[in-house]
Amino acid sequence: MPERQIRLLGDPVLKTRSEPIGTIDARVRSLVEDLLDSVKLPGRAGVAAAQIGVNLRAFSYNIDGDIGYILNPVLVELAGEPELVDEGCLSVPGLWYPTKRYPFARVTGIDLDGNPVALGGEGLLAQALQHETDHLDGLLYLDRLDKESRRAAMKEVRESDWF
Repeated sequence: MPERQIRLLGDPVLKTRSEPIGTIDARVRSLVEDLLDSVKLPGRAGVAAAQIGVNLRAFSYNIDGDIGYILNPVLVELAGEPELVDEGCLSVPGLWYPTKRYPFARVTGIDLDGNPVALGGEGLLAQALQHETDHLDGLLYLDRLDKESRRAAMKEVRESDWF
């Protein structure tokens, strides 16, 4: 299947907490295929189901060519001192702002066979795990910015050609 169109800031699905996946059926398998196709494009570190308009707890990742997915991810560990890292989002194109993220993160969830999955790491992987689980909780990275940065970001959004 081809990659799916990314939903942009203003779409209500991006501010909605995603529902856990119960039964792994053809719809969920198709969703995973779409997530994997959507994250393979250059410059994409992760795509949450909400970003392609599906209100289910799933995301795909593409970190240094390592491509995968996780269903029902739960952020189970954050370690180190939070630090400001430049962050952008496919749902807020063209904007990059320093965002506080932990240098290590780990999530647990399941795969399409219902088997347990654990995924953790540092650097871009840690950032992506935090960013994508935020999406599943109805948060955008802009929600994590300090007041002054958020005000500047929202001004940029209002002046963008896509909003």
